[in-house]
Amino acid sequence: MNGGRRLLAAPVGCLLAATPGLLIGRVQPILPLLAIGPLMASTFLSARRTFLVCCWTVLIALAAGLGAGTQLSAGFAVRWGGLLLGCACSVYAAWQRGRLRERLTQVREVARITQEAILRPVSRTLSGTHVSTRYHCAHRESSVGGDLYDLAVTPYGLRVLVGDARGHGLDALRTAADTVTGFRELVSTAPDLTSLAKALDARLSPGLGPEDFVTAVLAEFGPGEVRLVNCGHPAPLRSGQRLELLEPLVPALPLGLHPDPHQYRVRLQPGDRLLLYTNGLTEARAPDDTPFALLTECATALDEPIPDAALHTLYDRLLAHTGGALTDDLALVLCQPTEVVAPVRV
Repeated sequence: MNGGRRLLAAPVGCLLAATPGLLIGRVQPILPLLAIGPLMASTFLSARRTFLVCCWTVLIALAAGLGAGTQLSAGFAVRWGGLLLGCACSVYAAWQRGRLRERLTQVREVARITQEAILRPVSRTLSGTHVSTRYHCAHRESSVGGDLYDLAVTPYGLRVLVGDARGHGLDALRTAADTVTGFRELVSTAPDLTSLAKALDARLSPGLGPEDFVTAVLAEFGPGEVRLVNCGHPAPLRSGQRLELLEPLVPALPLGLHPDPHQYRVRLQPGDRLLLYTNGLTEARAPDDTPFALLTECATALDEPIPDAALHTLYDRLLAHTGGALTDDLALVLCQPTEVVAPVRV
């Protein structure tokens, strides 16, 4: 229903309610019943338009009262008092609804700005590695969920973080924000990824509940290789001459559970790509509960020559598999070394 039809619906309802009083002079109009129109209007019209509906309602009530030969009495005062009170409440309700809508608009804008601050969209070459990102929040009320990523050029090379805070809602968002903040503060000073993971764990643990944690994978790109630390997170995927999951030799617990992480190295050939992702990719299900074929689908999507196009294709194939909107958050980070760059040691 468009705005014009909505504006007409309530006055028409009032007119129908007053019709007996207008047509049959002996029938007393039920004045409080006419307040239904303004009350209806307050649910979908602005305060100004609701006020116009109230004015129309009062005019109809006067016409109906004159037609019925209404006499001044206590009952007359009660009926008119009920009508005017209903009109006043309707205008106030419409005004409050307008204020609430403005606040929700401001909250959404804050959420959008927060997303750009916490999860900066990236599509650029940094320290000899091209990085492209894609993020999806499964909750309509928010732009940011518990999945997270960040990256920084450090004296030790380009470092990338991808993680997933346990839970949903504000608690997961708060944990994700704390993780990204801790990464930004520690990433340039930790001498290696193992030290960085332990420092992040020490920073996050005091603020987490007994069942809260953050799965995370850290990557550091060097000449012809990538160094990895995996704390309970889905294994990165390397594509190139062959497609394979880079599982850690020694599994480690997630951040917040005091892990004992171990760093491992993987050689990168020219043209190789490294996909870091969250379990929104691996745990996606089709309507018939068929799991997403990670290796097969990634082999097709990552064959796209342009990194951004590869992520776009992978996301589209994921949507096609699930048959609609995703039910879990998703973070994708695709890294492709473009040249050999020696890290600067300090």
